[in-house]
Amino acid sequence: MAQNIHPTAYIAADVILGNNVTVGPFAVIETGAELGADCQVGAHAVVHSQVKMGNGNILHPHSVLGGLPQDTSFEPETVSWLICGDNNVFREGFTAHRSSKAQGVTQIGSGCFFMNNSHVAHDCNVGNNTLFANNVAIGGHVEVGNHVFMGGAVVVHQFCRIGSFAIVQGTTGLNMDVMPFMLIAGRPAKHYKLNTVGLRRAGIIGERYKVLAAAFRLLKNKQSLESLEETAELKQLKDWLAVKSRRGVHGFI
Repeated sequence: MAQNIHPTAYIAADVILGNNVTVGPFAVIETGAELGADCQVGAHAVVHSQVKMGNGNILHPHSVLGGLPQDTSFEPETVSWLICGDNNVFREGFTAHRSSKAQGVTQIGSGCFFMNNSHVAHDCNVGNNTLFANNVAIGGHVEVGNHVFMGGAVVVHQFCRIGSFAIVQGTTGLNMDVMPFMLIAGRPAKHYKLNTVGLRRAGIIGERYKVLAAAFRLLKNKQSLESLEETAELKQLKDWLAVKSRRGVHGFI
């Protein structure tokens, strides 16, 4: 099991490290943490107890994973988790907290990129291939789908949902849900149009795109989607809308 551990790093005796893990100067990995193969832990980064991560994750200097929830009622002895998938990048100053519930999980998927000083709060669920730009902060219990782009300094109220393939313009404040496939911006935030660039990059083009465009127009006019062809994307949108929201859904321009 080849490892590259700097002599100033602290790694608890019961930590589980996969093959080819690199740990930089003054990094800390606390008791009970698990890191998969090919992970890189930068200088002064911290992996707290009750963190499990897959393969190929990169923690840049001063990133901190698995800290205590910022919940004044939380008891530190509570056993809860932060679980991350594979091939995520956590840039300088990133923080993610473990769940506030006994045996609960804060979940981060795979292939995500979290820029400087972004934050994932307790009990959040972040999907795959999602990007947080600098200084994005999501409150507790927020759900973020797959292939979501969050612009710089976006702030999300607890219990909101951000649907897959959505894009949120920088500095937007969200206190309600964001529908999948759409661009949202403004103060107050509004759904403006489809996430055209993101959908094209994902191969959602041609008739598939046209159905979503028609769905956007119908939703904007508070009309039913039942007249539209049932593509995979439309089904995903319908399923998302069928889930009862705890915050309500942002409106349209």
